[in-house]
Amino acid sequence: MRIATWNVNSVKQRIPRFLPWLDERRPDVVCLQETKLSDEAFDEVLGEALAERGYAVAHHGQGQWNGVALLSRVGLDDVVNGFPDMPGYPDPGTAEARAVSAVCGGLRIYSLYVPNGREPDSDHYDYKLRWLAALAAGIADPATTMLCGDMNIAPTDADVFDPASFVGHTHVTDPERAALAAFGDLGLRDVVRDRWPDERVFSYWDYRAGMFHKDLGMRIDLILAGADITGRVAAAWVDRKARKGTKPSDHAPVVVDIDTAPDGDVGPVVPPPSNPAKRGGATVKLPHSVD
Repeated sequence: MRIATWNVNSVKQRIPRFLPWLDERRPDVVCLQETKLSDEAFDEVLGEALAERGYAVAHHGQGQWNGVALLSRVGLDDVVNGFPDMPGYPDPGTAEARAVSAVCGGLRIYSLYVPNGREPDSDHYDYKLRWLAALAAGIADPATTMLCGDMNIAPTDADVFDPASFVGHTHVTDPERAALAAFGDLGLRDVVRDRWPDERVFSYWDYRAGMFHKDLGMRIDLILAGADITGRVAAAWVDRKARKGTKPSDHAPVVVDIDTAPDGDVGPVVPPPSNPAKRGGATVKLPHSVD
């Protein structure tokens, strides 16, 4: 079974790339984030094309903001939007469209778009930490669970192009990383990093300053898997090819193959960058810097 997660940064804009990617990679389960469509609009622009490819669809939309989806060719049962005690923002009682889960191929798979956090110690940062804590508390059976999506956290300094550039910013602070590590305490493993512990692996590159071509990226798109799954991982990689070319998302898909690997154990990033800047060798103003 091939499972992929991709922050498409507006799926309607990505359709000319997304459908050919589905045909090329043929994932069994796809988790999408930042669809930026209502449920009705998602079905209007993609419903027929996905049905033709054999996908059942669960979409949890919010119009022009957020939006997550699950596409599955191996079953889509017990669909749940959100999770227990999921906080909202700015109204704590109004949850955003940031999480959907279902049972696919016997596994509880989540498509997640974790709040950005904006600035450390801000209200939105506190919301991010509360959101992650509620998610962790709501996981009923960690062993058969996969959390897939844009986590908006780089797990360690190895997951950013230059740790010094990120000091004082979100995505790398100790409380965020501790909140992410709490899923490890439940037994969920970062399957890409487990498979490639010492490799340079990024999944997001800002559009500006040639950051993609210099491989000045971050690894914030993750797949965390429980104990019944991790031993079955045959390949785990970032599909960098999908970030290349015309009108891409700023994120690349993360792909995990369970039991069999149709393309073989292809490496951590496919294809690898041709001429990456040396670690710490480039000074770049981060896209989420505070002026």
